[in-house]
Amino acid sequence: MIPFQKLRQLSAKSFLVLLGVSVAGCMNDGRIPLVVYSPHGRVLLRLSERLFEAANPDIDLRTLDMGSQEVLDRVRSERVNPQADVWFGGPSSLFARAASDSLLEAYRPTWASATPQRGHGPGDLFFSVYQTVAVIVYNDSAVSAAEAPRDWEDLLDPRWKDRVLIRFPLASGTMRTLFGMIMLRSIKATGDTAAGVEWLRRLDWQTRDYPLNPALLHQKMLRQEGVITMWDLPDVLGQRDRGNPFAYVLPSSGTPVIEDAVAVVRGAKQPDAARRFVEFVGSKAFQIQATREAFRLPARSDLPLDSIPRWAREVLANLVVEDIDWSVLAERGADWMTYWERNIQGKGTSPVAR
Repeated sequence: MIPFQKLRQLSAKSFLVLLGVSVAGCMNDGRIPLVVYSPHGRVLLRLSERLFEAANPDIDLRTLDMGSQEVLDRVRSERVNPQADVWFGGPSSLFARAASDSLLEAYRPTWASATPQRGHGPGDLFFSVYQTVAVIVYNDSAVSAAEAPRDWEDLLDPRWKDRVLIRFPLASGTMRTLFGMIMLRSIKATGDTAAGVEWLRRLDWQTRDYPLNPALLHQKMLRQEGVITMWDLPDVLGQRDRGNPFAYVLPSSGTPVIEDAVAVVRGAKQPDAARRFVEFVGSKAFQIQATREAFRLPARSDLPLDSIPRWAREVLANLVVEDIDWSVLAERGADWMTYWERNIQGKGTSPVAR
């Protein structure tokens, strides 16, 4: 049974996808139904739908919004009878896992050479569209800019005990990447993951709750059930644009820049329309529009700086990029998350007690 909160977050078209593409097909108006799974949220998905359908009037774009890990799980479970045509959004590490499971179809868009090589999947199976920056977020009606954490380590300060909220990481590509960063830092510094495990235990001790989806995270932050979190920059900027009191800090020691990718799903029912959509989302025009209206940092390096908004120029100028070994994260990240769920979640202890 689908939770009521989840139903409220879905667009009408997304709801039809949940009921089944075959049912939606009965209501087809003659256009080609193109099904897209994405974690990108309403603002970007509605913008995509409006502009893509205007440019492609023969296509009916249908989107289903869910966490990027949920997209991977769903595409994997539908391997025999794919329901999605395109996977739009999520860390390249998750796309790499999908590629290794033969879940994606090779397609090299015309804009591929304008994006960083690190965001290119093997065999042209996926390509980055945006660079998603992870940041420290705080409710600035409860926390001043002067007292806000400046780096990840500051989240462990005792003054934030029970004031931290963490998006439930098993369903979130962003949080999986952040937890993976902690483990990779541990390996780099000490040769093993013990220090990383201890860090995550201390973070769990600080954490009041693990909201299951972004909407719940926002609500709890607004109600000040927690006032600090770690999350992705586009979402924070979108909340600020809606008048919510969220501010962010670019961590001083570095932060992951997630290569946010797109791919055609293997066995897609509408492969030609899927390729048209991939071409569209990486086009110069839509990259600029997504930056202006949906707060996405473009992956393309050939856009004129004066065509993107001030916030994007400031982030590019001040960002310290964490050196992430994405291949190790793709290989070991799932095991780390399983360990976290079984041995860390809800079991953190005070550093004093330890």
